[in-house]
Amino acid sequence: MQRKTQEAKDKMLEELVIEVKSVVKVNKGGRQRRFSATVVVGDRKGKVGLGTGKANEVPDAIKKAIQDANKHMITIPLIDGRTVAHEAIGTAGAARVIIKPAAAGTGVIAGGSVRAILELAGIRDVVSKSLGARTKLNMATAALNALKSIKTPEQVAALRGKTVEEILG
Repeated sequence: MQRKTQEAKDKMLEELVIEVKSVVKVNKGGRQRRFSATVVVGDRKGKVGLGTGKANEVPDAIKKAIQDANKHMITIPLIDGRTVAHEAIGTAGAARVIIKPAAAGTGVIAGGSVRAILELAGIRDVVSKSLGARTKLNMATAALNALKSIKTPEQVAALRGKTVEEILG
């Protein structure tokens, strides 16, 4: 029973490899070379995850990264199924990402790994700006942190002890 539900989840999720790089550890006997992979997994309906994996071969590193991404899935509240509720800033290392909601038909205005995160999360109309370091992993992590910080109007109303109408104006 458990196996079927896991297979069904895997079929719905899309995977996108952001980066595969060669990493080296220097030992007494010489250099030990391995591969590091960074992967984004999402269902384009508000669920997205980021994972990294390292192995002696590229396919094994990608498999490990996909497993890691599936473990670290987050759910994002989408407004009208297309954009985020409000502006959010996320940081990771020296990378900063600003994500702003946009009008219908704007599209995803983002670059690199931030674009991959937003598209696989199912966000169709958004504007983003990347500041600071351009490390692919840190940019993706910063985008994920920004998305984690987004709250729905209902959550904000509950925190403030007000109604949703008072929050929205």
